[in-house]
Amino acid sequence: MKSFSWFWFTAAIAVLLVFAAILLWMGRVPICKCGYVKLWQGVVVSSENSQHLSDWYSFSHIIHGFIFYWFFWRIGRKRGWSLGLRFLLALFVEVGWEIFENTDFTINRYRETTISLDYYGDSVINSVFDALFMVLGFWMAWRMPMWTIVLIAIGLELFVGYYIRDNLALNIIMLIYPFKAILRWQGGG
Repeated sequence: MKSFSWFWFTAAIAVLLVFAAILLWMGRVPICKCGYVKLWQGVVVSSENSQHLSDWYSFSHIIHGFIFYWFFWRIGRKRGWSLGLRFLLALFVEVGWEIFENTDFTINRYRETTISLDYYGDSVINSVFDALFMVLGFWMAWRMPMWTIVLIAIGLELFVGYYIRDNLALNIIMLIYPFKAILRWQGGG
């Protein structure tokens, strides 16, 4: 990769290891309490959601990568930031969000304002893979034309919104300022 050295790769691995250790220290379960790990968990209203390697919300993390790539490209290009530095900053933001998402404050907020009534936080493996999905999105945004990334993001939002009545945009709305009409629609009403 142009302007991406082993230093940045090693730093990213270190960030992910420290991130996993922090989640364990916070009391997050390493893997699903069910005792096994699945590649895909497709049932949203389930105690196994956000417990396996991927789920419907993995698509949101890919979009995080798109957004972070654009944001750090925008502010970093004038400052001469390397791709590696922008990538590492994006990873810090993603793991910071994942840590915040797994605090009691955010878990309770999800339960109060979204369809995630049985949500009790992510497993460590799910959170690490969420960060890796952000990495995938960041890489895609670096390698693909912007119009393609915009179309993919819109497509992912529509696809996930259609199938589970939730997506990144709805998640943000419901966390910041919940609407009863959205909650009713998400509940199937």
